[in-house]
Amino acid sequence: MDETTALLGGGEGSYTAPLKGGDEEKKQNKKRFASTGALGVMGDFRDRPNHPGVKKAASIHGHAELGYLTPSALGRKELFEMVPMQAVFGLQKKERSLSIAFASYAADLDMLGHEEEYKDLSTEEKNKRRSRASLAVMNDFELDRSVVTTPLIFAVMVASMVQFLVGYNTGVMNAPESVVFPDHSRVSWSLAVSAFAIGGPFGSKVAGSLADTRGRRGALLVNMWTFLLGGLVQTFAMDMFSIIVSRLIIGFASGFSSVLVPIYLGELSPPTLRGMLGTLTQFALVIGILIADLAAFPLATESRWRYLFAITPLTAILQILCAPILLESPRWLLSRDPNSRKARIIIKRLRGLHYDYECDLEAENYISASKAQSVDINDSGESPTAKMFADKKIRLLVVSAIFLQMGQQLCGINAVFYYSTSFFEGIIDNPLLGTTFVGFVNVLATYAALLLMDDCGRRTLILYSSGGMLVCCVVIVLSLIGYFQNVVALFAVIAYVSFFEIGLGPIPWLIVAEMFDAKYVSTAMSVSSQINWTCNFIVGIGFPYLNYYLGPYSFVPFAVVLLLVFVYSLIWLPETHGTTPEELQAALVKNMSRSESVSSVFNVDATEASKHVNPINEQWTKAMNSIRAEEDRAMRDGTYDYGFQVMRKSAI
Repeated sequence: MDETTALLGGGEGSYTAPLKGGDEEKKQNKKRFASTGALGVMGDFRDRPNHPGVKKAASIHGHAELGYLTPSALGRKELFEMVPMQAVFGLQKKERSLSIAFASYAADLDMLGHEEEYKDLSTEEKNKRRSRASLAVMNDFELDRSVVTTPLIFAVMVASMVQFLVGYNTGVMNAPESVVFPDHSRVSWSLAVSAFAIGGPFGSKVAGSLADTRGRRGALLVNMWTFLLGGLVQTFAMDMFSIIVSRLIIGFASGFSSVLVPIYLGELSPPTLRGMLGTLTQFALVIGILIADLAAFPLATESRWRYLFAITPLTAILQILCAPILLESPRWLLSRDPNSRKARIIIKRLRGLHYDYECDLEAENYISASKAQSVDINDSGESPTAKMFADKKIRLLVVSAIFLQMGQQLCGINAVFYYSTSFFEGIIDNPLLGTTFVGFVNVLATYAALLLMDDCGRRTLILYSSGGMLVCCVVIVLSLIGYFQNVVALFAVIAYVSFFEIGLGPIPWLIVAEMFDAKYVSTAMSVSSQINWTCNFIVGIGFPYLNYYLGPYSFVPFAVVLLLVFVYSLIWLPETHGTTPEELQAALVKNMSRSESVSSVFNVDATEASKHVNPINEQWTKAMNSIRAEEDRAMRDGTYDYGFQVMRKSAI
């Protein structure tokens, strides 16, 4: 028995890839040689005869067992662990940066693994080989982004309808104030509007626990039925009390979905798609606000206002009809049973995979990501929230997240979406037209924000956003007291909404996903949601009284909040955008050096990796070189197994 066989415990350096669910004969036919670079982790990027596009790699586990991972597969594992498992608007930048960082990291390891072979090459030729290796990994990541299966499309469609209902019910009470039970009091109407925000915190609180006990799909079904119940009560309301109760129920469902939808889509999708799916649901929300404004033109009358409210239950019924085709979250199934066959079947359908071993690899990605993104509870039973607040290293991040969530709502944006029609009365001839124009600009500004977030710093966008909104508040007040024409107030409100959408709208949520370690993201999102809904309620119930008692100065309190946000962002808010691929790469090296599969082979940190020092001891180097020699010999002889049956010309 040679040195390699003794070390790896296998004959001729080969092993059987783990295939679950297939017959034994199939498993035996799946033997593969393990290709490895000198580091024993990354695959060999050298051009191969017959099929240069297929590369193999091997990582060595602590019990000297080969783990069958290509560079792309290893990169996917890291993306799973480092990208929060939530669909968040604007997360695309982080996904791309991590992908580029890992591709560069893989290329560096390949160059390091072939130092002797490449030592006589010119610098230009080395750079070409490194670029080719990096592009090979990046192409695999891009392919992952482009594969969108039918089950995933249906899940996105249903989730988008949920977020549409959140947006629709944010704006639906704006126009019909004068026609819904016209004899209502100011108190009853403000309660009806703000009840939406009263139910929100309760819904967001319940969503997490229900999603853990009933599953993501089961919790989503509960959410659909809650929207249906609230919509029916609102549509057939007999008095203002019924309206208030219905808004409370719909608010509960909206808060529920604000937590559940990002989790559900994030757990169904690969890491490279989570930002895009979060963007789609955000657009669904702002389009819901716009549709509420447009529907008010024909329906906000004393005889038709019930049809305006009926859109909510009709949309909920459509969701329920689509429910049978929704899949459960693989992560949730694997958290209950790591060997779940159902989870692997769902993964196969979601990713469009063909082989069982591919499903096993993806399942392992979910399991390792769940471990990496979980918060350990110590012996004292300290909750994840308490642990997060007690961690001094992230205290500034926690304070920043809370402050931005408060600023997002207390800046008064929902005063516009809840009450703009009544606010525009006396300012323009058709207040509803002004409200619709604001809703339309809101959609366009959301798209502009998506473009800006790729190039601008988060802190920079918050400064521009809060500063611009502050100026708009001043202009609104000056217009209302007579320094400018009334139409200036309309354009100032439109600019106010536009500045909100490029910064204070998306950034407080995105910055949580970017600032915190993945293990804290879910906890930070939950705390942020509670604070956001509470401040939403304060604005919803308080603005009618601000407008009544302060009159033209009703936006002054919002201006004060925006000034505080601007000052805090200027002095204390950390920047999360612009982290270089090199910094991310250093984090990847540090992260991977702790993993079982890599630490058994080498021990690399960021500084050592940058020096290109080969850290493998002599014994492992000999073993890996032996495996590579066997692999090269098999390729020269034409007997190398690439994982599929090579097509051969039949004898003529």
